[in-house]
Amino acid sequence: MNICVFSSSSNAIAEHYFEEARVLGELIGKNGHTLINGGANVGLMEASTLAVAQTGAKTIGVMPERLIRRSLVSDHSHEVIVTKDMQERKSRMRDLSDVFIALPGGFGTLEEILEVLTLKQLSYHNKAIVFINTNNFFEHLLKQFELSYAESFAKVQYKKLYYVADNAHAAIKYIENYQPVQLDTKWFKVPEE
Repeated sequence: MNICVFSSSSNAIAEHYFEEARVLGELIGKNGHTLINGGANVGLMEASTLAVAQTGAKTIGVMPERLIRRSLVSDHSHEVIVTKDMQERKSRMRDLSDVFIALPGGFGTLEEILEVLTLKQLSYHNKAIVFINTNNFFEHLLKQFELSYAESFAKVQYKKLYYVADNAHAAIKYIENYQPVQLDTKWFKVPEE
């Protein structure tokens, strides 16, 4: 299974985030899966890439040209796919991947995981999506989701689009047992013709 992991590129974050990224990478590799990620040599991206590589499993980094020129490519990626921009990068990562996992991260991570969540809501794919809620990192985002449900900006049934895991072990267990769900139309009320 090709597992896409969206995650932080910061080296300034607390060690417990790195520990969970390493555990996730080790589980991906030991379970015979392939890691798809942004391919950077910094932050949680590098931690998970290195952990997967150390198991002997395959890692694929997808990186736009601009970041290649900044010497940000991980030496631990078995394959590096170069794209012209961020949009193509995200598209390639989505196409290559069977499931999506978000570790804690900044704006880029949030944009990536929310985009695949939106595409699943709109039936462009039906792949598993998991948030690994290390140190309760996603607490406020999940509260925003709850507000969206309460105020009818999103249907409550869309909680089924994603899974919130306490740790990497729970995330891997979920994706290995994932059963796709079929949900009805996104819209509450569609205008009549």
